[in-house]
Amino acid sequence: MTPPDTSGLEAALRAEVDGEVRFDAGSRGAYATDGSNYRQVPLGVVVPRTVEEGARALSACARFDAPVLSRGGGTSLAGQSTNTAVVIDWSKYCTRLISVDPVRRTCVVEPGIVLDELNRQLASHKLQFGPKPSTHSHCALGGMIGNNSCGASAQAYGKTVDNVRRLEIRTYDGQRAWVGPTPPDERARIISGGGRLAEIYAGLDRIATEYLADIRRGYPKIPRRVSGYNLDSLLPENGFDVARALVGSEGTLVTVLRAELDLVPVPPYQSLLVLGYDDICAAADDVPRLLEHCSPSQLEALDDRMAQLMREEGAYLDSLDALPEGRSWLLVQYSGDTQEDVDEQAHALLRAVGRDEKESAVAFSDDPEREQKMLKAREAGLGVTARPPDDRETWEGWEDSAVPPERLGDYLRDLKHLFDEFDYDHPSLYGHFGQGCVHTRIPFDLRTADGVAHFRRFVERAADLVASYGGSLSGEHGDGQSRGELLTRMFGERLVTAFGELKALFDPRDRMNPGKIVRPNPVDGQLRLGPGWRPVTPATHFDFPEDEHSFNRAVMRCVGIGNCRSHSGGVMCPSYRATMEEEHSTRGRARLLFEMLDGHADSAIKDGWRSTAVRDALDLCLACKGCKSDCPTGVDMATLKAEFLAHHYEGRMRPAAHYALGRLPVWARLSRLAPSLVNSALHAPGLARAGKRLAGVDGARSAPVFAGKSFVQAWRAQGREQPDPADPRTVVLWPDTFTNYFHPAIAASAVRVLEDAGFRVAVPTEPVCCGLTWISTGQLPAAKKVLARTFAVLRPYLEAGTPVIGLEPSCTAVFRADAPELMPADQDVRRLAGQVRTFAEQLVHHAPGDWRPPQLARQATVQTHCHQHAVMKFDADEELMRRAHLDADVLDEGCCGLAGNFGFERGHHEVSMAVAELGVLPSVRAAAPDSLVLADGFSCRTQIEEGGTGRRALHLAEALALALDGNLPSDHPERLADRPPEPSPAARWATTASAAALGAGAAYGLGRLRRRA
Repeated sequence: MTPPDTSGLEAALRAEVDGEVRFDAGSRGAYATDGSNYRQVPLGVVVPRTVEEGARALSACARFDAPVLSRGGGTSLAGQSTNTAVVIDWSKYCTRLISVDPVRRTCVVEPGIVLDELNRQLASHKLQFGPKPSTHSHCALGGMIGNNSCGASAQAYGKTVDNVRRLEIRTYDGQRAWVGPTPPDERARIISGGGRLAEIYAGLDRIATEYLADIRRGYPKIPRRVSGYNLDSLLPENGFDVARALVGSEGTLVTVLRAELDLVPVPPYQSLLVLGYDDICAAADDVPRLLEHCSPSQLEALDDRMAQLMREEGAYLDSLDALPEGRSWLLVQYSGDTQEDVDEQAHALLRAVGRDEKESAVAFSDDPEREQKMLKAREAGLGVTARPPDDRETWEGWEDSAVPPERLGDYLRDLKHLFDEFDYDHPSLYGHFGQGCVHTRIPFDLRTADGVAHFRRFVERAADLVASYGGSLSGEHGDGQSRGELLTRMFGERLVTAFGELKALFDPRDRMNPGKIVRPNPVDGQLRLGPGWRPVTPATHFDFPEDEHSFNRAVMRCVGIGNCRSHSGGVMCPSYRATMEEEHSTRGRARLLFEMLDGHADSAIKDGWRSTAVRDALDLCLACKGCKSDCPTGVDMATLKAEFLAHHYEGRMRPAAHYALGRLPVWARLSRLAPSLVNSALHAPGLARAGKRLAGVDGARSAPVFAGKSFVQAWRAQGREQPDPADPRTVVLWPDTFTNYFHPAIAASAVRVLEDAGFRVAVPTEPVCCGLTWISTGQLPAAKKVLARTFAVLRPYLEAGTPVIGLEPSCTAVFRADAPELMPADQDVRRLAGQVRTFAEQLVHHAPGDWRPPQLARQATVQTHCHQHAVMKFDADEELMRRAHLDADVLDEGCCGLAGNFGFERGHHEVSMAVAELGVLPSVRAAAPDSLVLADGFSCRTQIEEGGTGRRALHLAEALALALDGNLPSDHPERLADRPPEPSPAARWATTASAAALGAGAAYGLGRLRRRA
């Protein structure tokens, strides 16, 4: 195939399409793969601003004979969302819910709208789109239509194909039409009208007629047949439904521009029954019996292997604790109009199968919160099994086969025998057992020729196995490249020939997502790894101990699940939520780092650590560490970014902000010479603006005000005797830079509360620092030196095992996570990682049993620092607030957007504020005037104060210390907090005038010297 003229194509797209046209290496690298084993670098990417502009992009591509791939969330697991083509990404702009008809229960949507967002907008009508795959927080409806997605709710509502009423489509050669059920008289009218549409309908009529018997005989009669084209939708008994025939065609036939969908009522009540079994095969054996006696809305399964992986990873432990006894479980959910109805459905099933709610292997719940905990364990399957703790690489490839539910147990036994035969040890088996669909990830060796050949033989044998059971190669994720080559084993030559004729009818030039389903690329071709993959193996500053000490393995944690593209909840990924750009998601950045390893001849990134494309993608990474906890496979993009920056700027000048903000502790210490003068200079008219420009700080930001006296200065002035490090009551209060120099009252408050709890407080009086600002700007050799000096100061306490109490979450997280990865062989680093505690952890877990925190009896809006969310967690803080009688609303609104130096750096202010406005700032504005606003992180407090909220956030230590003094004021209680005052206008102008006078004097002196010369 002759490659298209990409330079002319790019120019045409830029001239003709209102959208973002990207043919740069960074964009192409970010879209080079999806959630599958496959990788194909695209020709370019188009992000149309409207559906009509997307259609124009298709026209331009057709003129240049360029292949086209429509893409939504990019989560496909079979390779259908990666291709050497022009990728049209609908997910940024084409996201409208166009109309809703509550009476007919239908809606019309654009292809880029995310399922959760659609259902959120439908909530006021008490309607929803029925199918709900596990990627519901970020999968697009266009992708669901392309893949014929299902999810657990398909037990009640069917597959996507069962919920599509009409589609507006466009063929590669330009034919547009709304299609749907087409009775004979309508078909006759269309065909008689002539033209391309008539040709299509005549061709469909011919295929349906010619292959009628083959379709009726050759399509498995099972709930989860997703493989192959939906030729059965063209049968007379199915209404010759062209829309449904195109669902699941993976963008190989047409482009979907809009869709009319059927909706279902949101069930007002639900209950959940969980049954324990000895093994997963026994659970599968029981499915037909259960279905004889009930019609559940979900019937899901998970096995002991998944439970084991969760326990080893310390993930979803609450979910596991909610499960009954057993080594495998079936989760049976009921929906109905009343609580009595759904409860009775569950109890009726128990009576019918001779089981009892009181059995240890039975759990029943009609508590939505508990139900979600139990279901979360099942929904987490892909993330948990994708990167098991034993560090085996597991892959898709046979991850969603489906058989008749009544034959599921025997199929699983044969599948396990096949695993044993190929020495694929103990993959987890779970899935939608009520419809016979099985999920798994298998430890294929996709790096060596023998391993890839072994993989190929396995999937061929597995395909024959599932066909022998009358099943489907795919029960949910589609065919793509994973199963396209295997379709003949399931359908036979004649039906696969019919697939080819359907493809030729709609796309005779084979330009729509070529190489998928019809004339497919080999199942072992275009692999993301493969025997030809030869990445560089760079030496690194971080040790990456959980990734076999390998930067490459750390990058490869990302398997493309795409949770980083969610729109709400958790922390990950704030920059994506602000920009809606793939390159600004954790996944997109991981893709670019993978390409930077230059493992393939066609790698998009060829300049390694010096890559400006990778640098630019990482530039808007807030280093919030949200991905470290929220990503199902634990990608830590903050650490990867720091490593990249260290190499990218090695031996050359850095951005000014790296010197100004990355070395903040140095400048803060120097501010002690004249803090008032420093504050006046940082806020002086003209002078402050010039200083920010020189320092690389965004002009929209105000400099924080230094305290007149730091906490350590005040501590020294008190002349306290330092307690004995070996005294079990002794704790070291860590004087982090932010608390010490900007908000010293927080440390003073912490001392009061800790002493009230019976502890003796020690404070290092020599300069110490955790190195955070050096780490976040990639100045890693300097960070190691800073940490080494700190450990020398702390050594007596480290040797005595004295607890170290952190007040600033980002600094505490360094000691828990970053420092051990940066200096893994240092014993003091290991000691401190085990001795450092948050303020709340010390008080909740180590205070004397008779101590009670002061009572606040107040509502509080609480923002959790991202690093605390990711590393230390917030459980102890919530417990401490509960004991203090704080009615805490702990926000689930993501990052505050400031994120240390990020929000201060030039060019970041707009994204920083956009992130904040996604949830944190609106929530604070909505807080009652008499409530507390709590934020332990300096960044969070600064963003709240500067974000136009009219509120000032307190540290939890401050709130508790204020409570020691009695009742807080009823209105804006934070006004009691002690904060450094901003310099007066007179002081600011005086500083400007002095600077101007000095400048004029210097200029005059230089002028006289020149004249004398």
